[in-house]
Amino acid sequence: MKRIVQKKVKLSNGEELGYREREGQGETILLVHGNMTSSKHWDLVMENIDPSFHLIAMDMRGFGESTYHEKFYSIKELASDVKLFVDSLALKDFIFIGWSTGGAVGMQFAADYPEYCKKLILLASASTRGFPIFQTDETGKPDLTKRLTDYEEILQDKARTITVTQAYETKNKPILRMIWDYAIYKDNKPEESRYEQYLEDMMTQRNYPEILHALNTFNISNQSNGLLDGTGDVTKINIPVLVLAGEKDLVIPEQMTQEIVEDLGEKATLIKLKGCGHSPLVDDLPQLLERITAFVRKQEEQTNETSR
Repeated sequence: MKRIVQKKVKLSNGEELGYREREGQGETILLVHGNMTSSKHWDLVMENIDPSFHLIAMDMRGFGESTYHEKFYSIKELASDVKLFVDSLALKDFIFIGWSTGGAVGMQFAADYPEYCKKLILLASASTRGFPIFQTDETGKPDLTKRLTDYEEILQDKARTITVTQAYETKNKPILRMIWDYAIYKDNKPEESRYEQYLEDMMTQRNYPEILHALNTFNISNQSNGLLDGTGDVTKINIPVLVLAGEKDLVIPEQMTQEIVEDLGEKATLIKLKGCGHSPLVDDLPQLLERITAFVRKQEEQTNETSR
């Protein structure tokens, strides 16, 4: 197994981002995590995917080993961080893989900076129309008729924001484990020592309310998402996109995946991962790696054919 090295880089905006790198002579793949995670949660992929790939997994601002000097309130700001990050490492012509919230960041990045990313893989991704945050009752059940509208309402959400933030502050791993056992690792769990590392890593997050607000107000489609009109940025994404969706995902409903496919049109290829929930990395790693590698190799073959 190739060695994975943890590093840091200072950005021109004053933030310092942590990242993990595995050297390789083949395609460069940038891995961007989701909410309640960091680059640590890509470890199974980095340890087991084709050894020729050059892998870089970054910690977004306020996660993992990265700083959080300035608060952000939009996915667009996180995409800007990615731009500064790849510029600092002189990365070009790479594949972007975004998991969950990272998928939203990937779409915004591909739209805003088209000269960088040559293909995009969305893994259990938030929709092109965002991830709506609804009011919840005391049991945590959402009221689909009452969507939160601003950051202040997100801050006051007891079932989600306050519960998770307090769990982070008090180092309450049992609460975090309960949440993940219910929503993410319902059928399959990581090996126990690895799971403990994931739980420790979760508590490095310092931006939970901001992430929820950013997802709630994200909309790059050409229509209203019920809260905001779309920016239309989805039309600026002109690279092949692989949409990987777990057929048993309890976090991203099928409707959100269909919105992505509808908004991207012929640029998107949808593949449903059999037996997988929100974390195919744990549910069925071989299936996930096979789909990723096939998509990467297919693009390489097309490039080679064109150059002949």
